[in-house]
Amino acid sequence: MHTRRTHRRTRTGSTRFRGALLAAALLATACSAGGASTSAGSPAARAVGSTEAATAALTPLPQVTPSELSPYYEQKLAWRECGVPGFQCATMKAPLDYAKPGEGDVRLAVARKKATGPGKRLGSLLVNPGGPGGSAIGYLQQYAGIGYPAKVRAQYDMVSVDPRGVARSEPVECLDGPEMDAYTQTDVTPDDAGETDELVDAYKEFAEGCGADAPKLLRHVSTVEAARDMDVLRAVLGDEKLTYVGASYGTFLGATYAGLFPDRTGRLVLDGAMDPSLPARRLNLEQTEGFETAFQSFAKDCVRQPDCPLGDKNTAPDQVGKNLKSFFDDLDAKPLPAGDADGRKLTESLATTGVIAAMYDEGAWQQLRESLTSAIKEKDGAGLLILSDSYYEREADGGYSNLMFANAAVNCLDLPAAFSSPDEVRDALPEFEKASPVFGEGLAWSSLNCAYWPVKPTGEPHRIEAAGATPIVVVGTTRDPATPYRWAEALSAQLASGRLLTYEGDGHTAYGRGSTCIDSAINTYLLRGTAPEDGKRCS
Repeated sequence: MHTRRTHRRTRTGSTRFRGALLAAALLATACSAGGASTSAGSPAARAVGSTEAATAALTPLPQVTPSELSPYYEQKLAWRECGVPGFQCATMKAPLDYAKPGEGDVRLAVARKKATGPGKRLGSLLVNPGGPGGSAIGYLQQYAGIGYPAKVRAQYDMVSVDPRGVARSEPVECLDGPEMDAYTQTDVTPDDAGETDELVDAYKEFAEGCGADAPKLLRHVSTVEAARDMDVLRAVLGDEKLTYVGASYGTFLGATYAGLFPDRTGRLVLDGAMDPSLPARRLNLEQTEGFETAFQSFAKDCVRQPDCPLGDKNTAPDQVGKNLKSFFDDLDAKPLPAGDADGRKLTESLATTGVIAAMYDEGAWQQLRESLTSAIKEKDGAGLLILSDSYYEREADGGYSNLMFANAAVNCLDLPAAFSSPDEVRDALPEFEKASPVFGEGLAWSSLNCAYWPVKPTGEPHRIEAAGATPIVVVGTTRDPATPYRWAEALSAQLASGRLLTYEGDGHTAYGRGSTCIDSAINTYLLRGTAPEDGKRCS
């Protein structure tokens, strides 16, 4: 849900650590809703900039597949080995524009690991780690296909598809490595008109780069279109209904599928849920509150540790935040050396991204403390730069994955921009800074990026009901930084068959994070079809 700097997340190593990039901001993630205006199923329009949740519901598509789409639904995949033992890969075609299927295709990368047995094969289990922009194939090969519970992998073919514009599926590219380095270091807390102009110029350059790379594809990377691609894949795989586990933005993708195809919706797990009814500004503001909640949890833990560089056991959590903000202000004036081979220094922007990255998983808190200690006490920014690079998926050779490019492409198409001008951001700063004294200013300015996007948005906020679908499990974590718990409550209430499963804890998403209660409930649902009781809580 982010829009500019791209923060998101998945799990496990770099993949697990990233699962959500989601909504607005420093991050550049995803909180989108909607799809091409030419596509059936687009939600009714509503006033841009409203702070109220949408009342219109996503309209299901006709149950009968149009004849002009039959060639896609009836295609045969040619599976091949793809360099990772136990996994197979294939390429699937989908129409670039579902309203005009004769005017070109998009080629989508698909991967699978066949059910290992024993036990009855239950079909295919499609997984998506979020973003938008996270590689589902990378997630499958690095985590889900080897790390999901053995009983689940025994009875399901584990499957993924990189959504259009992402990773192996005709990826959107916007900037080269040096250009991305400059972009990620741009000051997102401008102090004067000159710095504001520099930030706007950075957003414009990023947008122009994306538009020059894929002018046609950029109009057709919406969440609605990606959900329709998943239905083609479901049919090609031979499954009557879709079984799916989506994390973070992947919950919006899965819920959109259910809204469009409730009759084809099987066992869906939506972990770290998004609320599709909110406009971009509200999403970004609530995500800002989520990061503040997570930081307060980190702060309370930090001061209990002997190596906390932001205070001691007598330091109040609010003061911990003030100490961190003071450190950011110092970096704004004087970046720190970081021993980087390309000469980069630790700027305020990069340091903020590094801290936010560690909020996704409490397992990273020790690394964050150590990195902050090095930066604050030893004037060495290397540790925080490493955290920031992991968030942006910057490689050792200075190149970047297309995570951030796809993230912006989907977000800016799915929702009207949160802000249309720097003046609007300035007016909103008090609200964002109240939501998070530490991160609010930067996240507000980061929400400006879609204002300069070369393609007009095609989606609008909307509710998703999916009336007629079988029970859908919606998972929320009470102190989730990227997808606030209230979003899970909202989505489960919108869905006619939603079942809310709550994890009382820290971090982004809950499945596979160590809660036996959560894992048991989800595994039982996937293997037996028995959904947990609505309102079940775990710790």
